[in-house]
Amino acid sequence: MLSQQYGLEQSPIRPFVKWAGGKRQIIPVLQGFFPRAFGEYHEPFLGGGAVLFHMLSGGRRHKCHASDLNGELVLAYEVVRDSVEDLISALEEHARAYNADKSGHYYEVRAAEPRGDLARVSRMIFLNRTCFNGLYRVNKRGRFNVPLGRYSNPGIVNAENLRAVSATLRSGRVSIGCHDFVDSAEDAKRGDFVYFDPPYQPVSRTASFTSYTRADFGAEDLARLAGLCRRLDARGCHVMLSNSNTPEVRSHFGNSWKTRKVRANRAINSDSGGRSGHTELVITNY
Repeated sequence: MLSQQYGLEQSPIRPFVKWAGGKRQIIPVLQGFFPRAFGEYHEPFLGGGAVLFHMLSGGRRHKCHASDLNGELVLAYEVVRDSVEDLISALEEHARAYNADKSGHYYEVRAAEPRGDLARVSRMIFLNRTCFNGLYRVNKRGRFNVPLGRYSNPGIVNAENLRAVSATLRSGRVSIGCHDFVDSAEDAKRGDFVYFDPPYQPVSRTASFTSYTRADFGAEDLARLAGLCRRLDARGCHVMLSNSNTPEVRSHFGNSWKTRKVRANRAINSDSGGRSGHTELVITNY
């Protein structure tokens, strides 16, 4: 009923926020690396949700478990799920104010600290759709600090997609939580598929971008992640990891793991010429 009402089969759902490292453009490539058969699906670094939404569409019937340590992002999924019509109305208000005074409204909203869940999420989505390159970044105090982007029509409200996402999140096939990646993978069982898409390790000293939350994702976190991958492998899970094509990442996985290079764009690069031609790694235990 919900899929017919919102046309989920005709129009695949898409991420409702832009997210650094989002996988929407390379889903066809990643799909070729998925295990042929698996039980439940687990994604401990949810981000914009492109891979999760792919798993929830196209007639698939897998139960999905997703998580992210970014509390504001997880709250956004919850509000889209539970209060989508109120959210659409709030975003329409933002769109009207933005069209009347782009810079004034953007920086007023960026400086605001709303307390209600609806106001917080509509603020987050508005800033995400109108800020520079859709870059989500907070400083050490947890303050969003990205400047206004240059858009003629940033698409602040996509009511059809928001309703489709809401229907999917209410379908009973997906759970979303706010946990550390180790905790979020605790329930993965033998035969389940676990996909890790963490903040990438920097490919150079000037290319670092790991500040999705107040804490960076550094070398110690990468080592913890590699250890978790090994434990899941021993448990009999199908494990897949995306990350930068760097010696540091490769060093954590031995010959029993398969490593492939894939081409991917860097959508948040300030230099448009530096957004293409990069390779990243897809690592699996199968």
